[in-house]
Amino acid sequence: MRIALYQPDIAPNTGAIFRLAAVLGVEVDLIEPAGFVITDRRLKRVGLDYLSELRMTRHISWQSYLAEHNSRKTNPSRILLLTTSGSDRYIDFDYCADDTLLLGRETAGVPKEVHDAVDARLRIPMQLGQRSLNVVVATAIVLGEALRQTNLWQDCV
Repeated sequence: MRIALYQPDIAPNTGAIFRLAAVLGVEVDLIEPAGFVITDRRLKRVGLDYLSELRMTRHISWQSYLAEHNSRKTNPSRILLLTTSGSDRYIDFDYCADDTLLLGRETAGVPKEVHDAVDARLRIPMQLGQRSLNVVVATAIVLGEALRQTNLWQDCV
């Protein structure tokens, strides 16, 4: 299981996702450009000392990310985009252990080319009239369900 962040633009949110990933043993792909310098003190303040445990790969662009993603295995894993315009409810989706959860920019989501390249678009059901959840909260909700379904919690005590 992996998390991919598409051009994140809020350092504290990214730091919190890094911390979540480090604590749960999930690898992160950071697709640049980010809206902050990766050494940003706000990112480090939220990530605390957990960042030393983070397994992260930086990619200079969406194209370089896709090239590496597609070369990882003979059968590349699925990329699952978390989006408010998703067609599948996250709770109804069948996850695989090698899936990647992709999150867009907090302020703009992802462009059409990214929407078109993913294997599924997942949404978290919300009350009518509500716009979206914080990206960290959305990541934790969906990642928790994906780890539960794939039994990847077994590595956690």
